[in-house]
Amino acid sequence: MGLRKTGLALAAVLALGACQNGGIFGGGRGGTDQTPGSGAIEESSLEYFNTTIGDTVLFPVNEATLTPEAKAILDKQVAWLNQYPDRTIVIEGHADEQGTREYNLALGARRAAAVRNYMVAAGLLETRLSIISYGKERPIALCSTEACWSKNRRAVTVVAGGLGNV
Repeated sequence: MGLRKTGLALAAVLALGACQNGGIFGGGRGGTDQTPGSGAIEESSLEYFNTTIGDTVLFPVNEATLTPEAKAILDKQVAWLNQYPDRTIVIEGHADEQGTREYNLALGARRAAAVRNYMVAAGLLETRLSIISYGKERPIALCSTEACWSKNRRAVTVVAGGLGNV
């Protein structure tokens, strides 16, 4: 039994080492900004956009007004999108579960339009942007409390185009 545990521990250590060094064959993910084993995310990747830049802005209750925090995130999104002009985006508008379906679809549309208008005013071509409203149909948090509702009052920037560097 002790030999079996030792063998499993050794296998786990080797597997972790392979993950950190680009796999058991040493290749790792391509990309000019990555050093094998560094865990760096390539700046042109969608993962970088979603995690480092941020793909989501939040809104107050029943509002489509951009907060200072939302504007700061959108400024970073615009700067990133200006670096990659082949990328297009869809802005998704969302709402919490309170209110009717129709009201929340309209509110989601106003939120997505607020983001689009801000980005166009910041210099992005309107032809690169489209919007869609999901209202309350696609919550990311499920519960009937303010903690969940506040996460669902959002606009999400979904990047498409130029997917060669995903």
